[in-house]
Amino acid sequence: MAAIVSSSYNNKAICSLGNSVNHRCRSNKSQASVTELLNVMPGALRAPSGCVEMGIKAALPKYEIYFYNTVLCLAMFWSASWVFEVSSSNVNRKTFKTSVKPGWYYFGRKMDTADFEWMMWFSTFREHILFALTGHVLFAKIGSMLAPQYRSLVYLVYGLLAVWTSMGWTYVTLILSHCILLYSISLVKIRWLCFVTGLCTLATFKCEPFVSWQAGFVEGDFELRHILFYGGCGFTIMRCMSFALENCDRKDGNYNILELLKYNFYLPFFYFGPIMTFDKFYVQANKSDLTRKEREMWNISVQGVIYLGVILGVDVLFHFMYILTIPNDMKLLKHLSDWALVGLAYFNLVYDWVKAAVMFGVINTVSRLDHLDPPKPPKCITMLYVFSETYFDRGINEWLCKYVYDYLGGKHENVVEELVATLCTFGVTILWLGPCEVVLVWAFFNCFGLNFELWTAKFFSMEPFSSFEMAMSEATSRRIRGIFNAFNFWCIVLYNILALNSLDFAKLVAKRLLLKGFPITTIIVMFVTYCLIQVIKERERRQALIDDPDPLPPAPPPTAASSAGAAAPAAAAQPVVDPSKEKAE
Repeated sequence: MAAIVSSSYNNKAICSLGNSVNHRCRSNKSQASVTELLNVMPGALRAPSGCVEMGIKAALPKYEIYFYNTVLCLAMFWSASWVFEVSSSNVNRKTFKTSVKPGWYYFGRKMDTADFEWMMWFSTFREHILFALTGHVLFAKIGSMLAPQYRSLVYLVYGLLAVWTSMGWTYVTLILSHCILLYSISLVKIRWLCFVTGLCTLATFKCEPFVSWQAGFVEGDFELRHILFYGGCGFTIMRCMSFALENCDRKDGNYNILELLKYNFYLPFFYFGPIMTFDKFYVQANKSDLTRKEREMWNISVQGVIYLGVILGVDVLFHFMYILTIPNDMKLLKHLSDWALVGLAYFNLVYDWVKAAVMFGVINTVSRLDHLDPPKPPKCITMLYVFSETYFDRGINEWLCKYVYDYLGGKHENVVEELVATLCTFGVTILWLGPCEVVLVWAFFNCFGLNFELWTAKFFSMEPFSSFEMAMSEATSRRIRGIFNAFNFWCIVLYNILALNSLDFAKLVAKRLLLKGFPITTIIVMFVTYCLIQVIKERERRQALIDDPDPLPPAPPPTAASSAGAAAPAAAAQPVVDPSKEKAE
């Protein structure tokens, strides 16, 4: 959930929820989480045409794929065993006392509780969140059954009451004032004015004295109030900007302000996200036909059970591998083996993806019960080996694409236009997250990575490189590309663990991987990563064959001799057909 990165709150350890924009509460230092950063990662906005993988259907021998899978599985288990050994041998370490606490009685082991977001969602405040979402589902179902044409009004009324009850009337007044302001500006129908007003409004949550003044609207001592305050305000402004920009594009009249309030106060999306653009929400929320597809409810139920199983699995994992606590102890990290350090970096990113998938998945399940089509689940971090596909939250990714990146980048073929589009997109991203050292470093490296991919694609599409690739087989081209993708994969990992953990941890991993561990550790890790890339490419190849199957080869034309020889028996064997029967057929 979007929380504001401001200097006055840096030492209060205000943590984020889901698609939050706040600081990670894993250490005393405030750092933006990789979930938050990847959620708004504009690098994934859209792959330029020059970056599209060539020969995606190129196949490798089956025994080669089996070999890659075997190496990858053995490396994962080996690295996990090192992390498990470090966790078990240092469970009573002094620096672990604040985050490693007694866990489930059945295991008899302590549990890693360093991630405030996860513990808040599924332990500390799960009753509050479950109660609010359950109430929404019940009231929405009743409204859909009694008056389906007014169900969006039911969403609005319940959302307003829920926000009022949890945050107070002064907070609701502040939210309404932002909505009215941006709605008034949207009536002018000047696109750049709406965008500038929205960004200026968003900036009021990043600088003093506006931050402290607006934070004064939070009343009471409810522990989550500061987090819910910033989350609701941040997402409200993004939704209001989407409404204003869509209203500018509407040719006939203006949208009603009631539609904006329905859109903004839809409770499942209000605090936690994800963001749906207004045009999609407006069509889906006002749809009168509420018939479901075949087995849709079954699929929703299965997804809910899967998310419950993942939650239990992650809690079990936290009893055996302290992947969140160990990176905060730099003294311990310096004594770890290369395998343990590399495994920690990788498992931290995988865990953050799992957390994002579960949090968005729970909310998306509720919205699907309301006959909405929410943004798809995040893409697995293991499947990301190019910057042009690096994103978790497809909702904020779509928002940035539609209103900034595609609007400025055009077809994403011109290098200068692409550079301007990415710089502006990352500029909005920095403002959304809150300018700080970690965010600026993260944005710089990811912006550079995205543009460097385009530059590289343009360079290697020229002669003589294009001729070299055309001369080689598709399998060989896939292997060569896999080598470069392996290095790219670790660039993505290193650029994002500095946001997930700390800049010191990223430096230590990079130094151990590239300098101290060279050449043995470097070669082994890159070879395992190469195997991972080929496994990913094989999965993409199979999916491409399903989505776009190859046409069947045409039948060979018959020769003159064979056609003449076959004509006589065929004519002799063909029975005489009654003209009336032939006409009926």
